[in-house]
Amino acid sequence: MARYELVLPKMGESVAEATIIKWTKQPGDLIDIDESVLEIATDKVDSDVPSPVAGKLIETLYKMDDVVQVGATIAIIETGGSSGGNEVAEDTKEPVKHPEAPKADNSTQTDRAEQLESVSAVSQEQRSNPVADNTSGRFYSPLVKSMAAEEGISTTQLDLIKGSGSEGRVTKQDVLDYINDKDSNATAPVAAIQPDAEPAKIAPPVPKTQPAISEPKTQPAISLSAGDEIIEMDRMRKLIAEHMVMSKHTSPHVTSFVEADVTNLVQWRDKVKSDFEKREGEKITFTPIFMEAVAKAIKDLPMINVSVHGTQIIKKRDINIGMAAALPSGNLIVPVIKNADQLNLVGLTKAVNDLTKRARNSQLKPDDTVGGTFTLTNVGTFGNVMGTPIINQPQAAILAVGAIKKKPAVMETEYGDVIGIRHMMFLSLSYDHRVVDGALGGSFVRKVADYLEAWDINREI
Repeated sequence: MARYELVLPKMGESVAEATIIKWTKQPGDLIDIDESVLEIATDKVDSDVPSPVAGKLIETLYKMDDVVQVGATIAIIETGGSSGGNEVAEDTKEPVKHPEAPKADNSTQTDRAEQLESVSAVSQEQRSNPVADNTSGRFYSPLVKSMAAEEGISTTQLDLIKGSGSEGRVTKQDVLDYINDKDSNATAPVAAIQPDAEPAKIAPPVPKTQPAISEPKTQPAISLSAGDEIIEMDRMRKLIAEHMVMSKHTSPHVTSFVEADVTNLVQWRDKVKSDFEKREGEKITFTPIFMEAVAKAIKDLPMINVSVHGTQIIKKRDINIGMAAALPSGNLIVPVIKNADQLNLVGLTKAVNDLTKRARNSQLKPDDTVGGTFTLTNVGTFGNVMGTPIINQPQAAILAVGAIKKKPAVMETEYGDVIGIRHMMFLSLSYDHRVVDGALGGSFVRKVADYLEAWDINREI
């Protein structure tokens, strides 16, 4: 018999840790190849960890709600033979070494939604910041280290902070409280970033323009009436709430509106949808059509496809369009279509349908929700004619498309203006006014509308 070390697999370029939700197998249970052993949660999605080998689960090294680093051994499986590189001989009697598992608290599980840069970028930053080498022996989470680096807090200063977390661990709130007590004129270094293509010059440290804002330590008393029900937010709703508040606090939102005549588009889809489904085995909705128009408009106006890093504008090379999708639980998730501009309409349709289906069945992988550079949300799905969406940080813009309605509209003809029944819809673009001015924002949403209005009713697909 041999023993196999099951490790927490890599779950995406920006995912460095996960929280154990539930062990689906217990010590003594038999496990088949690719059978789920446990359920984990990241700041993006929930997923299963399957076993790459068959055997018996001997030991679980972490408990429910523990936060585990990617690559850490999480369980021992007894196998009947050679299983690969993670196998350890049973007769060595060497105990499996694994890090002490810090207890997870609410701040650990939710704070990671506020990190706008990838964990890989944070790791590179920590190589040159005052807290990269922690010689005190005290445990600090990656988020606390990142915040300390950004605020110029040394390891010695961190050691003096009294932790309010589990086992005296320093939490994000503890760091924020400490920052608020510091001199508001302090300066913070700009974090290093990983550019998409060629190395870019990073600006020198810039003065902080605003002190950090922390949440109230105590919640005000609530007033309840007879029959009122208190519902605790689930983990995902807490993440969404914090991400939305952070976005509004980070970016000054401006929204521009355009009304588009999409009669040709609607008539074209009605004409081709039956044959398309028979040929491709997929239903063609309006969403991939909107995606195509957005991708074309981004190529025309690439400065909408940016993010902000301090006083720097990061112009994205890839066009990765996220699409907001409602989950059966009522929560929201944004899977991403990578390199959307390189897909034709058939490819976009299949990508949209695949991500929508997996989102509804809770089968998205962490990589499916990272890397977005622009977001599209279809509020028309719920019968809404327009909306003012909140920017999905660290992006700079988000487009909402409303319901398509038949309305009387004035049309110009060679014989003069006439009134006809047309299919009309509103498009609304919310954008970060720090880097996107009204001219660019208004031109972009108008450009998307132009592509939709100019749809060729005889287009082949």
